[in-house]
Order: sequence, then structure tokens, then C-alpha cells
Amino acid sequence: MKYKIGRVPVMKFGMVNAFILQSEMGTILVDTGVPNCEARFAAALAKMGLTLSDVSLIVVTHGHFDHAGNADKLRKLCNAPVLIHEREAKFCAGEEKMKLCPTGWVGRLLYQTGAPQSPFSYFQPEITVQGDDRFDLLPYGIPGYVTPTPGHTPGSISVVLEDGNAFVSDMVASGLGLGGIIPTGVAKRPPFEEQPQQVATELERLLGAGVTQFHLGHGFKLGAHAIERHIKRLKTL
Repeated sequence: MKYKIGRVPVMKFGMVNAFILQSEMGTILVDTGVPNCEARFAAALAKMGLTLSDVSLIVVTHGHFDHAGNADKLRKLCNAPVLIHEREAKFCAGEEKMKLCPTGWVGRLLYQTGAPQSPFSYFQPEITVQGDDRFDLLPYGIPGYVTPTPGHTPGSISVVLEDGNAFVSDMVASGLGLGGIIPTGVAKRPPFEEQPQQVATELERLLGAGVTQFHLGHGFKLGAHAIERHIKRLKTL
């Protein structure tokens, strides 16, 4: 089955990305960006000949506000269900604050601003991934699946497609600062990360499953060799 990938530049220079997966059978959004960025999604969809009403599913990779912050508004505009992992539901419902573990100066600076804990329009998902279960995306028109990839947060998930593309959000970052600006081809830790050793394990599992292209929530996509080097660094922490 043929499909197209569209990137939604939630912030300039690849600092925050979301993605559109589109085939003749359906359209899926991967992440929803910060609150009130729906115009960027509408513009990115329009470039692909689509509208918000064409979206059949919204996957939220984890509960941080720059990925889940606009889910409630987009699901209403798209009239599409939201999928997250059960472990993230309490964060997306506003019932509990997420733990933030800065990995460097960018994370510490963001933490001091309070931005990562900014409130947004909280919501209950229509679909939850349970435990270690996979969720098949073929009924929504995309040849792939959602798989739990915890470590960045307890309920982080990734979208894996049958041709080796994967959308791993904040498991890895690349570029300068928050991510993006200048492509370096080098993987780095995102601004926040709870369990780096667990991230290494999950990245190894994705490589073993045949993933060759890693599309990121912060920065530009990376190949398998960059991920392999990153795994080695994570194991030394």
C-alpha cells in the first residue's frame, strides 16, 4: 500500500514536529503540537490535498504539552478519535503532572520557565493502548502499527510502518538547541528523559524490527547508524 508522509512544522526550524500519514484509505496525525496551532495542521494538510475532515485517527505519542496540547481541539475539528497509551491518560486528563527530568541546559532552561507544565485543554482519549500491546493502523489506511516505547515517559508510544519508517517523537532528538535549526545527523537526548536505559532498550528493539528511518519530534530524521551510536552513549549513563 502506497502512502505519503507530511511533516507539520509546529515550530520553525524543526524545533517541534508533528506528522501526517496519508494513503488512499485514510489519514492519520501523529502528535498535535502546542495549544492553538491547528492552522499549521490545516496548512500542511492542504499541501497534500487534504482537509482536517479527512483525518481518521490522531495518535498522541505522550502527554507533554508540545505533543498533546492541541489534541482536544484537533479531534473536534477533525471529528476523529485520539489514541494514547493508558499510562499517559492521567496526564492528558490533567489528573497528574508529568515528571520532568532535564538532560542538559535546554531542559533546565525550559523547566525554569514553567512552559513544559503549561496547562492545556485536557481530554480523555477514545482509544488507549494497553500494556505492551500493539495497535494495528491498517484499518485506518496506513500499513503499520503503534507500539509502546517507554523511557522518555512511562507511556510513550511510537508509530512503526512496514517499510522501515518510524515516528518516535521524543525518544531521540537532533540538531541544535531544542532540536532542528541545523541538521547534524547526530542523535542526542531530548530536553527531558525519565529512563535513558529503557530508551536504549526500546531503540534496540525498533532497530531489530527493521526500522531504518527515525522521524523525530524535535529535529530532523535520523538513520539507523546514528541511532546505534546514540544507544551506545545511553548505555554509559
